[in-house]
Amino acid sequence: MASIGREGERGELKRIVFRDAEGKQRTLRLGKCPKSVAETARVAVGHLVIAKRHGSVPHPDAVRWLDGIDNALYSRVAALGLCQPRAGAAVVTLANLLDRFDATIAVKPSTHYKYRQVAESLRAFSGADTPLASITPAHADDWRKTLADSGLARATVAKRVVIAKGVFRKAIRWGLISTSPFAELRAGSQSNPDRSFYVSPESIRPILAACPDAQWRAVVALSRFAGLRCPSEIALLRWGDVNWERGRLTVRSPKTASHEGHAVRTVPIAPELRPILQDLFDGADEGVEAVVPRLRDPAMNLRTTFQRIIERAGETPWPRLFQNMRASCETDWVERFPAHTAAKWLGHSPLIAAQHYLHTRDTHFDLAAGIGEAAANPATHPRPSDRTDEQRSAANPGNLAVLVGCGIGCDPVVSEKVPPEGLEPSTR
Repeated sequence: MASIGREGERGELKRIVFRDAEGKQRTLRLGKCPKSVAETARVAVGHLVIAKRHGSVPHPDAVRWLDGIDNALYSRVAALGLCQPRAGAAVVTLANLLDRFDATIAVKPSTHYKYRQVAESLRAFSGADTPLASITPAHADDWRKTLADSGLARATVAKRVVIAKGVFRKAIRWGLISTSPFAELRAGSQSNPDRSFYVSPESIRPILAACPDAQWRAVVALSRFAGLRCPSEIALLRWGDVNWERGRLTVRSPKTASHEGHAVRTVPIAPELRPILQDLFDGADEGVEAVVPRLRDPAMNLRTTFQRIIERAGETPWPRLFQNMRASCETDWVERFPAHTAAKWLGHSPLIAAQHYLHTRDTHFDLAAGIGEAAANPATHPRPSDRTDEQRSAANPGNLAVLVGCGIGCDPVVSEKVPPEGLEPSTR
């Protein structure tokens, strides 16, 4: 009549699987519990199904089991139609959870907006008055499929699934439910390679020339050659943050301010960026601290204006206009500097950089294959100062050195016994 099922990687989550009076398979999730507790629930559910099917009084063992379980589990049994709702027990609905979650989160406005998008999607799909205990993993699967079929990008669907999983984890923490119907729901990758685009320095030059004034040139250059987030980080940049002598910018990041040690970072002033900043500084009004005062206006539509500038320059607008300029900046830096250094300048980890920022360019393939302009152009090869010891040795076989593994502080020992033929048969 009823059986015990298991969920989770180790089978620690128990569930009761049964067929209702209409022959439809139903599931009652118990959460983490001993096998003996699950067995008692299985027997009780079996009695309740028989009573429901024949319209009879439930077995005393089932009645005692119902009296002993908590309100959260009882409400799920009632939602399956096996008993009447408990007298005086408030039914927690999806709307109750979403409203409480919205009232307790403390996030930035942009993040709050994304949370509300997910809340509205859940309300529209399941219904605001749906009892929380009646939402099953099948509902979660169907909700995700609805998102995917709506035409949203895969990364957007993954992000919304991650948020929904977090909402229901809160419900468990607050004691509203014992297990989450979203626990096993696969989110997928939040990266979207289809929207990645490398913005080359060559394509930026005509765009800079098409900018209407120095402030717009600074916005474009700070995004492309310093990797600043636009508009949040550029809007907070002050002239006091510019160290002309050492060639560095102090950048304040609202996005990572809540993470310890990530509220402020230092970014190098690239040679392409310095004259643009200097020109803006020379023309700045006295007493104005903001590097780009225009960004203080919240009504300014950066994306639309920038798209017009790109088209005026004769270029084609690319996806994620400012994000891809930031990612292109890091791609260039990683080719010259260690990955952890470039990631620190951008304000994230090397893992995040690899997943969401770094581009694979056509010139990489051409250089590796030894074809095309990339292979013929010395500018695409690592500079001598950027090469490793191994690369320098390979470039200068006459200075081959055999490094003896004696630990730190040992000098390289030049070997006189290294044959010049390499792997070729000896001609001696």
